[in-house]
Amino acid sequence: MLMHRIKEFIPLLLLLAAVFVFCGCGTDKAVQMEEPADAEELKVGFVYVGPVGDAGWSYAHDQGRLYLEENVDGIVTVFAESVLEGPDAQKVMIEMVEQGCRVIFATSFGYMNAVINVAEKYPGVIFEHCSGYKTASNVANYFGRMYQPRYLTGIAAGMKTESNIIGYVAAFPIPEVVRGINAFTLGVRSVNPGARVHVAWTNTWYDPPLEKETALGLLDLGADVIAQHQDTPGPQQAAEERGAWGISYNSDMRDFAPQATMTGPVWNWGPYYVDVVKSVMDGTWERHEYWGSMADGIVDIASFNDNVVGEDIKEAVLGARELILSGELKIFDGPINDQNGDVKLPEGASMTDGEKLSFDWFVEGVVGTL
Repeated sequence: MLMHRIKEFIPLLLLLAAVFVFCGCGTDKAVQMEEPADAEELKVGFVYVGPVGDAGWSYAHDQGRLYLEENVDGIVTVFAESVLEGPDAQKVMIEMVEQGCRVIFATSFGYMNAVINVAEKYPGVIFEHCSGYKTASNVANYFGRMYQPRYLTGIAAGMKTESNIIGYVAAFPIPEVVRGINAFTLGVRSVNPGARVHVAWTNTWYDPPLEKETALGLLDLGADVIAQHQDTPGPQQAAEERGAWGISYNSDMRDFAPQATMTGPVWNWGPYYVDVVKSVMDGTWERHEYWGSMADGIVDIASFNDNVVGEDIKEAVLGARELILSGELKIFDGPINDQNGDVKLPEGASMTDGEKLSFDWFVEGVVGTL
C-alpha cells in the first residue's frame, strides 16, 4: 500500500513534516458543495491502493466505508480498488465526480497530487486525503497516531519473547514507518531492556510472498516474535509455521494465524468518515489537518488472542493503555537514546509533532539501517 508513500516524495515530506503540525480543528470557512443529481442522496467515493480483501490497509478503510453506510442515512457509497498512484488515480477520481460523487476519500499518500489537481477542477466537491500534507479550500487531510498502539504491542512482544530477538517486517524507510518501529521498540524495552528489534525492509506495501519470505529470514536469525508494517498476514503466517508469535497490523489478523498472532495495532476509520460526511451534509465541513489519537478511537489495539496471550501481558498492556488515554504516558518523552546509545531527547523533554512526523533515526534497541 502506499506506494502511497513513494520514494520521490520522501525528501519533500521530510522537509515539510519538520514544520508541519497536524491539528483537529478546521481552518477555513465551510465549502459550498455542489448539489448532487439526486438532491436526496449524497454519493461518496473511496479510492483504495490495494484490494479490499488484503486484510490490511485497504480492508480497514473499506470497513470504515461500510460503517459509514450503516450509520448515516441518505447516502450511497462507491469504491475503486487497486488504483495506482499518478494518472490512474486522477482518472478514477474524475470519473467518480462525473458519476455524481460529492465527497471523495483518497486513501493513499501517493494520491496527493492527483487529489489537488482534481479538486482544483471541481471546487464544489469535497476531497479528503489520507496521510498527506497538502490542503486546498476543498481538500483536507487525515491520519492517526498509530504509534500509540504500536507502543502497547511492543509491551506484549517484549514480555512474550524468550530469545530477546524480535523481528519487524517493514515496508519503506520513511518517517511513518520509522516512527512506528521506534514506538514499538520503546514499548518492548519498557518491560524487557535486553530485547532487540531487528528490522528487515521489503520496499513494498503489498506483496504477500515477499512479506512472508522476509519474516522467515528474521525467524532464521532467531526471532521468536514477528511484528510488521505490511498489508497482508504473510508475516503472521510465517510465524505460525515456525511456532513463533506475531504482532499484526491494520486489522485483527488472528484468523490467518490463530496460534501465532497475539494482537496488533488496528485502524478504526468508520467514526471519522461518519463525522466528515455529516459535516458535509449539514454544511459545516471546513478544511482541516487531522491527526487523531487513541482517545479519539481512530487507532487502538486488537483484542487479545487467548491462545497465546497470558493474563500478565494483558494486565501490563491494558494498564499502559489507560496511562496513554489519560495523558500520563507520552510515548516520545525523554530520555530517549538513538540506536548508538547517544542521547537524542534528554529527560524532561518532549518531541514535537513536527519531530515525530520527520523521524529519520532509530531508537536504542533497534537493529537495522535507514
